[in-house]
Amino acid sequence: MSAEAVPPIEEVAAVTQRLAVLLSAGVSPVSAWGYLLPARNAPSGSGAEPITAGRRYSRPPASRADSATTGILRAAARAATRGESVADAIAGQAHRQARDHPPTGGDRRGPASARAGRRGEGAGQAERAWLGLAAAWQVATQAGAPLAGCLRELAASLRELAQVQRDLEVALAAPRATARLVMVLPVIGVLFGSLMGFDSLRTLFATVPGLVCLAGGALLMLAAAWWSRALVRRAAPTELTPGLRLELMAIAMSGGGSVDRSRALVQAAAGRYGIASDSHVDPIDRVLDLSMRAGVPAAELLRSEAEQLRRDARSAGQRRAATLSVTLMLPLGLCVLPAFMLVGVVPLLISVLSSTLTTF
Repeated sequence: MSAEAVPPIEEVAAVTQRLAVLLSAGVSPVSAWGYLLPARNAPSGSGAEPITAGRRYSRPPASRADSATTGILRAAARAATRGESVADAIAGQAHRQARDHPPTGGDRRGPASARAGRRGEGAGQAERAWLGLAAAWQVATQAGAPLAGCLRELAASLRELAQVQRDLEVALAAPRATARLVMVLPVIGVLFGSLMGFDSLRTLFATVPGLVCLAGGALLMLAAAWWSRALVRRAAPTELTPGLRLELMAIAMSGGGSVDRSRALVQAAAGRYGIASDSHVDPIDRVLDLSMRAGVPAAELLRSEAEQLRRDARSAGQRRAATLSVTLMLPLGLCVLPAFMLVGVVPLLISVLSSTLTTF
C-alpha cells in the first residue's frame, strides 16, 4: 500500500502510542511532547536534546504528513512548556492545517485537482483524529486518570479505526476503478472507427448531426461522472471516529470520579473539540445502566461497546462497497452506453452511409 493510502489516523495513533511509552517510562507530560519532535524542531526547555554545535545532519525531505505532524507536536510542546492547555494547542493547529487543505471536490479538473481533493479529504480525517486525541488528553488530565494507560488504550482504538478505513478503501477500489474505466468507452469508439478507415472524427466535428451527437454524448458523460461521484461519496464512511465518546467516557471513569462528573467532563470536551455523537441515541446511558445492574466496571463495558461500534462501522462500510459495485451499473447503462452510441457508433454509421451514397 502506498504512503498516500495510509489513513491519517494511523499517524495520530503512532504519536499517541509513543506518548504512552514515554509516560510509562517516567517522562513528564511536559517533556514527552518535546522528545517526540525532531531535534532541530524542539523548542527550548522542552526536554529534547539540542543539536550539537558543528555537527551536520542529513535528513530526507519531510512529506506533507510528516510536516503536519511536526506542526502539531511543536504546538503541543510549546503549550506544555508554557503551562498552557495542550489540548487547545492540538485542536487549534489541527484546525489551521485543515483550513490550509480544504477539499476541492475530487477530480473535476483533472489529476492535479484530484490529488488536491484527496489531500483536503485526508486533512479533514487527520483533523478529526487529532481532535480525538485533544479531547482524550483533556478528559484524562481533568479526571485525574493515568495518562499512559489511557493513551495506550486510545492508540489501540485509533489503530483499529485506521484498519477500518483501510479495509473500506480496499473494498471501494474496484468500484472506483470500474467507474473510471467505463468513462473512456466513447473515446475508444471514436478511435475504433478511425482505425477501421472511416472518417468518424470529421463527421463528429464538422457536420451538424455529428455536433448534435457530440453535445448529447458530452452531456451524458457529465451526468455519468456526477452520478458516479455521488454514489462513491455516499458509500464512503461518514463517521471517522465511531465509539470515541464511549472511549472518552471510559477514560473519565478510570480516573475514579463519579458518573455525573465523568459525563460532564466528556460532554464539555466533546462540545469543545467537536466530537459528535455516534448515533441519535447516546449508548453511554445504556452501558452505565448495565454496569450498575451487573456490578461490573463501567470502563470495560464502555470500551467493549466502542469496539462493537467500530465493528459495526466496518461491516456497514463493506456492505455499502458491495452495493456500490451494483449501483454503479446505473450510470453505466443509462448514461455511458448511450454516450458511447452517440459519439462512437452514430458518427461511424453516418460516415458509412455518406461514403456509400457518394459511391453511387
